[in-house]
Amino acid sequence: MFKIPLTASSNLRKLPVSRQYRHIGAIAALVLISLLSSSGGVPVAHTISNSWEGLIWGIADPVIALDRLAGIVAIGLLAARFGRGAWIGASFVIAALCGQIIHLYQLNLLGTEIAIAIFTIAFGIILVQQIQLSWLVIAIVSAAAGLFQGYADGESILGAGIVTVVTYIIGVTLTQSVIFLCSRESGAIMGGKEIQPILASKIRWAGLAFCGIGIVFLGKSFI
Repeated sequence: MFKIPLTASSNLRKLPVSRQYRHIGAIAALVLISLLSSSGGVPVAHTISNSWEGLIWGIADPVIALDRLAGIVAIGLLAARFGRGAWIGASFVIAALCGQIIHLYQLNLLGTEIAIAIFTIAFGIILVQQIQLSWLVIAIVSAAAGLFQGYADGESILGAGIVTVVTYIIGVTLTQSVIFLCSRESGAIMGGKEIQPILASKIRWAGLAFCGIGIVFLGKSFI
């Protein structure tokens, strides 16, 4: 099972139960929004013309693309295993920023959608199989996933003004960070047997769902 540091577990025990499960509710709400956006035809590919649109779309993009949301949530759940889990999130966010910059300089990063789907599947397999890896390995893989996600996000701000680009990046970084932190807290709650034994198995079900999402988007990327 997930090895939660003693300090994290003790901090969770100090929190009221309603507050502990607030993070899980927030992630569930984001997943629901992403599913509704996908089924409702909200365009993932779009252009941004001003700084206000940049901020709004920056906040929305990591949520409305279900494969990207699944990847971030999976990274957060994996980070809950480690005392240095925050470095995993930092590596993802920084790499995503680098990916956006690479796209702005119009450098080619081939197979972006395929790579995002494959990373989502890989994270799902790690969660399902409970594969024990070091935090550094997870951080490196997360950084690679972040690079491709950032590159995909950069499509929206090609040709935009500098202020628009900055506000978009701020929005994306903020949303990615919040999703990661909520997912990490959710993983700590679900992995802590002293809090709720039945929830520990839910992490494997979440991993299975991530595998399914990744497979669907992998198939779509070849169509």
